[in-house]
Amino acid sequence: MLYPELFKQLESVRWDMDKDIPWDKFDPSLLTEEQAQTIKMNAITEWSALPATEMFLRDNRDDSDFSAFMSIWFFEEQKHSLVLIEYLKRFRPDLVPTEQELHDVRFEFEPAPPLETLMLHFCGEIRLNHWYRRASEWHTEPVIKHIYQTLSQDEARHGGAYLRYMKRAINNFGNEAKAAFAKVGVLMASARRTAQALHPTNLHVNKALFPRDTIQSRLPNPEWLEHWLDTQIKFDAVWETKVVERILHNLSLLMDRSFKSVQELNRYRKELQASLASAVPTPKPA
Repeated sequence: MLYPELFKQLESVRWDMDKDIPWDKFDPSLLTEEQAQTIKMNAITEWSALPATEMFLRDNRDDSDFSAFMSIWFFEEQKHSLVLIEYLKRFRPDLVPTEQELHDVRFEFEPAPPLETLMLHFCGEIRLNHWYRRASEWHTEPVIKHIYQTLSQDEARHGGAYLRYMKRAINNFGNEAKAAFAKVGVLMASARRTAQALHPTNLHVNKALFPRDTIQSRLPNPEWLEHWLDTQIKFDAVWETKVVERILHNLSLLMDRSFKSVQELNRYRKELQASLASAVPTPKPA
């Protein structure tokens, strides 16, 4: 089981909201209105760890080890929302999200193959790590800069934990797991900063609720995410390339095969598909 080891690792570096956030360094002259508004939106977005956890527990009922790990991931992700809300409570109480605004991003995610979902969230952690690094650079107020840097480090550690479960899945399921990871890897590494950022927050997760079937669409300002990425933190092609490179690097280590481009990963995906198809026994004629 990975859960006991991951618990010890993550417990040893867990930050304390009271002791490790330099609240006394707050400088009101360095917090702009637009920056404060983005903190509210991020606090609500991070609250979506709640429905994501419900999805993970539902779709991994046969995996008690991974389900137990969710107790760590859920706690730490939910604390991300909490620390952003605490910042607003202290310094911009007029912008604290209402309970209804938080509850609006809690809805049922449609069932999905667990291996694909695992890879999707692994990529999401890499992307969030980079988003929050850019957010820390964009902000000018020192306390919120520190908070975003802290959150980015958490996301990197979570990505590492998911990678451990991906390695275990390959040991258990072989090419089936590799094919699932390569499939989603091609999808996520092909993302370009154009109309939408490809990330679990704005993929369709419950088509019955369309058009309010994504986390992004259920925010008080559904257009916020694109504006934050494009105009505010300027998550441009250079930063998107960093995300893609991290995804390809980790998949290269995972698959024990070098992927320098999405095209190389896609060719490997097709090889795996062909291998799996040839392994399926041909039905005997009646």
